[in-house]
Amino acid sequence: MIFTTFQFLVFFLIVFGLYFTLPKSWRHPLLLISSYYFYMCSVPRYITVIIAITVIDFWAGIKIEDAKEKKSKRLFLVLSILSNFGLLLTLKYASFFANSFGVNAPFLRFVLPLGISFHTFQAVSYTVEVYRGRYPAERNLLTYSLYVAFFPQMVAGPIERPYNLLPQFHHHKMFEPERFQSGVRLALWGVFKKVAVADLLAPAVNTVYSAPQQFNGALLLLATFFFSIQIYCDFSGYSDIAIGIARMMGYDLMINFRQPYLARSVGEFWQRWHISLSTWFRDYLYIPLGGNRVPKQRYLINIMVVFVISGLWHGANWTFAVWGLLHGMYLIIGHLTAPLRASVKSALGIDRAGALLSVVQIFITFALVTVAWVFFRAANVADGFYIVRHIPAMSGFRISQLFTLGLPIFEMAVAFLLIGLVALTEWFIYYRPPAIMNLWSARPFRWACTYACVFATIFFGVFGHITFIYFQF
Repeated sequence: MIFTTFQFLVFFLIVFGLYFTLPKSWRHPLLLISSYYFYMCSVPRYITVIIAITVIDFWAGIKIEDAKEKKSKRLFLVLSILSNFGLLLTLKYASFFANSFGVNAPFLRFVLPLGISFHTFQAVSYTVEVYRGRYPAERNLLTYSLYVAFFPQMVAGPIERPYNLLPQFHHHKMFEPERFQSGVRLALWGVFKKVAVADLLAPAVNTVYSAPQQFNGALLLLATFFFSIQIYCDFSGYSDIAIGIARMMGYDLMINFRQPYLARSVGEFWQRWHISLSTWFRDYLYIPLGGNRVPKQRYLINIMVVFVISGLWHGANWTFAVWGLLHGMYLIIGHLTAPLRASVKSALGIDRAGALLSVVQIFITFALVTVAWVFFRAANVADGFYIVRHIPAMSGFRISQLFTLGLPIFEMAVAFLLIGLVALTEWFIYYRPPAIMNLWSARPFRWACTYACVFATIFFGVFGHITFIYFQF
């Protein structure tokens, strides 16, 4: 079931209505049953995977907390981690690694459970935090089951930590009009980004990336730029909808995006993009490896290890490993050249350029991130390198070629218009200029923006069962 379908709208209205009308003691069972139904609308048999992960980690958390000796605590933590990652590796990566070593193993090809990487990471964070003594073991199986399967975020995040989400299930929520209105606006903005921008750009991206050898450098560049916008609007749109839906029901999910394309360095980009995942890798892999508290060579290796694993987390394909490798290289080169760049900026007086310097840094960061997106989207590594090599070859381009990408003239113009609108809105959200904030504080202006978002979505949106890109992970 996809957030942007009529089916989900009916489902949510029923769940929302029942949640605030049923007796309080029935609300959590309703949420859990609804969440399981939501998940089973994809591949019903894989609900057993969710239930198995839930029971194993619920039991492991209690055993970790009750164990008297450190050795016993560690044993139950290891059992939890092996159970979770063993299941993930088997279902998602067994066939990939077998094929990589030349082994044809069709019996290892599984239909991937929806969002398995997300709820696996969320489940592991729970047992690790219990082991570290930062959060008490949950003793109510129903409450813990909701932590794993809460339908707004179980498929594609945000990847919540136990100390943020679990306590919210210990209290029954009351309907709050202000929270409801805020959640509706956020969810509508997410729907707009998904169906009116991401899904509008999808045909052009698919056309070029399905056969990149048939297009010249200008069209390869345009499709790659479109994909940068598509994946942001698709994934941040999902996160906005998830956070908005949860907020309507009284729950707070963590912010997953903070205008990442306004970042002035790749390091800053990762502080703004998919924050729940980047902080997960920081807390549960990078810091345990030693972080930046180790000798420089080891520190640089830690960065590369984290980003290559992060790349493979996204999918069983070497293209994702190359994508992660590129980001790791960006950070390492940025770290090694930081003193030199600071000296050059100081000597040339560039560091006093202020806004102009920021614009240049944002442009360079966006360009680097966009080059890496080539491998994220390419069907294979060979196609990725072909696209990167041929983008600089801009000769032979004609304006008429723009309309061979699956978008008619009007839709191509609308695409650029909506991209500009999203960029401007993101700038307002991040920099919060006083004039705009004063307008936003006025209720008529907020409602006008809400209606404009609804109408733009209806008139320009591409409706259908176009799944979210991150559902595959």
